Amino acid sequence: MPRSDPTANELSVNASLETASVSVRNVVCHGGCAHRSPEECAASTYLVFPYRGLYVRHVGSDQAVADANHVVFFNADEGYRIAHPVEGSDASLSVQVAAPLLEELAPASLLDQRPVPGFRTHHRRIDPGAQAMVALLRHRLEQGTMEPLEAETLLLNLIGRSLGPRTSHAPEATQGQRRLADRVKVLLASDVSRRWSLADVGAEIGASPVYLTQVFQRVEGIPLYRYQLRLRLARALDLMATQEDLSALAADLGFSSHSHFTAVFRQAYGQSPADFRRSTRRP
Repeated sequence: MPRSDPTANELSVNASLETASVSVRNVVCHGGCAHRSPEECAASTYLVFPYRGLYVRHVGSDQAVADANHVVFFNADEGYRIAHPVEGSDASLSVQVAAPLLEELAPASLLDQRPVPGFRTHHRRIDPGAQAMVALLRHRLEQGTMEPLEAETLLLNLIGRSLGPRTSHAPEATQGQRRLADRVKVLLASDVSRRWSLADVGAEIGASPVYLTQVFQRVEGIPLYRYQLRLRLARALDLMATQEDLSALAADLGFSSHSHFTAVFRQAYGQSPADFRRSTRRP
């Protein structure tokens, strides 16, 4: 995520792509405090795609859970605080787009009328297709196997997909219900590979399984189990380029078998894990 001081010891920022239209940085936070940080401020407007771990971003009295199922919006000159309720590092692709392109890509209802374009909302849910695009972009930029034009094209497609009306759900829920859903997200991220039951989640959160499933569906627009499955698949996308033993990866992520993992991965992303791994290594 963007920080006012990118040289801080706990943060590493690596530029992956820099053109006149877009810039991409891989930002890794190596651990942070569970309590809110001092207020920080982004110098520009960013779209941030978390792909590993979780953090919570506070803007005034509002908050957004940043995990691999969301794109998070950082507006220029807007103060925010960060908390890390889950132990371990988190990592994101931070994307900056030239203002005219952003205004062309984003629906007008999403943007504020200000000198520098900014977003009216703090985050938005993305679909599995967008997750796969994030992983493909990151892996191939890291390996130097993607030309700038191809990377720019993929990036603009990713942004258009993420901001489009079919990739997110505008929840009709109370603030209390959204906070309850946020607590569930933090719990799921604390152990991505665990095979949770509704009773387990309900016991940890302090809510009945029926109420929990109803509220989560209302807030996120998808069932709780599917949300957790997408977190596990996003973790697989993160590890895929360097993991040779896909059976071991499937087991580590809590899938019952390699075939189960392959079937679920193919259903979500339209290709097998092996095929996706080969695409990240394509010269």
